[in-house]
Amino acid sequence: MLLQRVITASVLAPLVALAIFKLPHVYFSLIWGIIMLVAAWEWANLANVKSVLAKVVFLLVMLIPMVMLHFWTQLLEVLAQLANWPDIRTYSGVIELLMIPAVLFWFWVMFRIRKSGAELLELKLSQFKKLLIGGLVLFAAWFFLSRLLVLEAPAMTMYLFLLIWAADIAAYFAGKKFGITKLAIDISPGKTLEGMYGALAAAVVMGLIFTLSFGFSMLSIIDFVLLSVITVLVSIYGDLFFSAAKRIRGVKDSGTILPGHGGLLDRLDSVIAAVPVFYAGVWFIRWMYS
Repeated sequence: MLLQRVITASVLAPLVALAIFKLPHVYFSLIWGIIMLVAAWEWANLANVKSVLAKVVFLLVMLIPMVMLHFWTQLLEVLAQLANWPDIRTYSGVIELLMIPAVLFWFWVMFRIRKSGAELLELKLSQFKKLLIGGLVLFAAWFFLSRLLVLEAPAMTMYLFLLIWAADIAAYFAGKKFGITKLAIDISPGKTLEGMYGALAAAVVMGLIFTLSFGFSMLSIIDFVLLSVITVLVSIYGDLFFSAAKRIRGVKDSGTILPGHGGLLDRLDSVIAAVPVFYAGVWFIRWMYS
């Protein structure tokens, strides 16, 4: 199983890097959108939607606002070039407010699991509410990652993936070596506090490497390292959120599309949770130092 995971990751990582650094924004957004729609199909399975027609309708409901917002942001880019606007962030308006509910949701998930993971497993939601939650979560992940690549240098987007991967690796080995105290035993018996501390330590190291490499000021280094730690912390509980959804549904994996990893949600759960939090933090840091 570990060998399969290593092989799959070694194939996917260069593809992610190529997509970030070489693809035009529009194509990156399209591919990331397709990935999120496949993840939405898996989420529909976790929500126990059995009708193919209902799943297709769910994907269409997600697709329509994705297309609308994509063309809106493209229009903003064109207007920025025509009007010679120095910073498109200034003119993005109400779009940035979408960060607030997305970030608040993941903090709510984190505190809810910390309080009692067992209660989350017992939470009774209708199929409609499950689809609504999953749709909004995946939509936010698509939108803010696409927007991060548009508004920041590609290195910032690549850093987010490297940060989550490094934290995942550190959590695995720290948990394997030192893991004793269970993090959320009712949801995922294999995760430990010691593994989480290893992931947070990796976040500090990654944040320092990135900021020192790009010559950040001392204050922005502190802010960015703190953002990296918060992002990783939320990503861990994002992983637990999707684990809870699978446990409620009674399945081990969300799908079988990736050998050794299961479905796309199994591989991207941490990233999906991390994206809006990281984007909001980067936006806030830029705003503070602008």
